[in-house]
Formats: sequence, C-alpha cells, structure tokens
Amino acid sequence: MTNAPIMTPETIVNVSLALLLLGLPLVAQTMGEPFYITLATRIAILALAAVGLNIALGLGGLVSFGHAAFFGLGGYAAGILATHAFDGVPLFAGIPGTASMPIIWLVAVLVCGMIALPIGAISLRTAGVYFIMITLAFAQMIYYFAVSWPAYGGEDGLSIYVRNEFPGVNTAQPLSYFLICYAVLMLALGLFWLLRGSRFGASLQAARQNATRLSAVGIAPFNIRLVAFAISAMVTGLAGALFADLNKFVSPSMLSWHMSGELIVLIILGGKGRLFGPVAGAMLYVLFEFALGGITERWQFFLGLILLGVVLFARGGLLGLLAGKARHG
Repeated sequence: MTNAPIMTPETIVNVSLALLLLGLPLVAQTMGEPFYITLATRIAILALAAVGLNIALGLGGLVSFGHAAFFGLGGYAAGILATHAFDGVPLFAGIPGTASMPIIWLVAVLVCGMIALPIGAISLRTAGVYFIMITLAFAQMIYYFAVSWPAYGGEDGLSIYVRNEFPGVNTAQPLSYFLICYAVLMLALGLFWLLRGSRFGASLQAARQNATRLSAVGIAPFNIRLVAFAISAMVTGLAGALFADLNKFVSPSMLSWHMSGELIVLIILGGKGRLFGPVAGAMLYVLFEFALGGITERWQFFLGLILLGVVLFARGGLLGLLAGKARHG
C-alpha cells in the first residue's frame, strides 16, 4: 500500500498566495472598490516582471541591473503601437499600429528577445560586479535614448489614450484587466516551474554553482546562460507591456536603474529562486508602498530596514520563513 502524496509546506504557501492574490480583487469588486483591483493588478504585473528576472537571477545567479531596459522596451512597444493605431498613422513602410493586446505582447516579447541576445552575448563574457555594471550601462544607454526621442514624448513620456483590446474581454473594466494579468502571471510561473525542473534548468543551476564542471561534461555554460538571459528579458518585457496598458502611459522612468533595483528587491523579499518568491515579494512591496506611503514620503527608508533584516536574518525571503529551505538548488 502506497502513501498518498502530501502537499509540501511550499506548495501550501504557493497555493495560498495564488488564492490571496485572486481573492483580493474579487472581494474589492463586490465592495465597489476599484482602487484595490488596480492595486492587485499592479502586484500581478510587478510579480510577472520579477518572474522574468528570477529566471536569470534565481536559477542562473545572473545579477542583472539592466532588466528595466526590457521592462521599458515592452512598455514602449505597447505605447508606440497603440499610438499609431489611435492616430491611424503607419509605423514605417506602411506597417500599421495595432490595439490588439496579443499582437502587442508578441511584438514586445520579440523586441526584448532580439535586444537581449546581443546585450547578453557581451555582458556574459564578464562576471560578478563587472556583469552588474555592464548590464546597468546598457540599460542606461536605452534610457537616455528614450529621453532624447521626441517623436514619442522624450522625457515627458507617451500617453495611451484608450486601453488596448483583448478578444472577447472588456479590458476597460478593472476586474477584467486584472484577470488577464493574473492569467499571464500564472502562465509565466508555469514556465518558470518547467524550466527549473528541466535539463535546461538543471544545467543553468549547475552553471551557477560550478561552470568549469559543467564544461567538463560537454555543456557550454555561456550558451545556457545566454538563452536564459533572453527568456528572462522576454518575460520582463511582457510585463512592461501590461504595465503600460495599466497606467495608459509609458515613460523613460520604466527604463531607469531604479526599476531594475526594484525588481531585485522583489526577488530578495520573496525568496530568490523560489517559484512564488516574486509574487510574495511584489505583495510585500506594494503593501509597504500603500501602507507606509500614506504616512510618510520616506517610506523607502523603512523598506530598506526591512530589506536589511531579510538579508541578515531571513536569506530565503518570505518563502523561506513560511515554507522552509528550498528543495531546488
């Protein structure tokens, strides 16, 4: 007689977080509080962006300080395509704009992937602090390009006058848009889970732990890391497109190094390399921003103290505290 499988503590925590994030906007809808639906949507999108970075950082140990570049590029892809569709002006060579979310997402993902490949090919030839600085440098180059691009608002940003469309869904309704973002987040978490449990994920984690040994068995660490970096950028770019649609606005601030730091903070708070670490981190971050932001303008100071405490005393983040040590390396 075999014992029935028992849910692990981490699985229980993961399911609880997923239900909590889903339940908050449903309760807010019944109470007629659309603000909290928007708050939950912001959590879902930031978590999605952090899931992307978690592929590179959590699995591959690649501390990228340039992922804001992909977040912002995804946002600008949404903004530029929507603006041209609204104005009825083609982009170039007669190619029209579009207000279709699936097409915008595809463009955002492809653009981020194509730009991540050369950035990764150069950055991954370095390691440690040099990798951090070179990814930051690339992100700042793209940031200053956006600032000096007057055709799309320059430093003033670009407004999206009407939220883009998704087939069969009224995206103007806050709850409907949240459910779209939530579904995309769940798919991204599924991708992370598949990657982590695959031979590719095992190779990526082995490259983090000992690249020399990985090379000795005939697997090139550089190629594994480059693919992971590109996938990571594509997921983060998709989040950027959703974020631009949420705010109906995109600006160079989405490309700034502060955004890159914010994504790293989400992962540290939630738990590096953990499946629902980005979700837990995004919940904590937005909660602090909402609760403390109404009390003081210097709420980041208290967030810094909490982050310091996590680094010193709870290195597994919130998931580590609630579910114990991770089973995956």
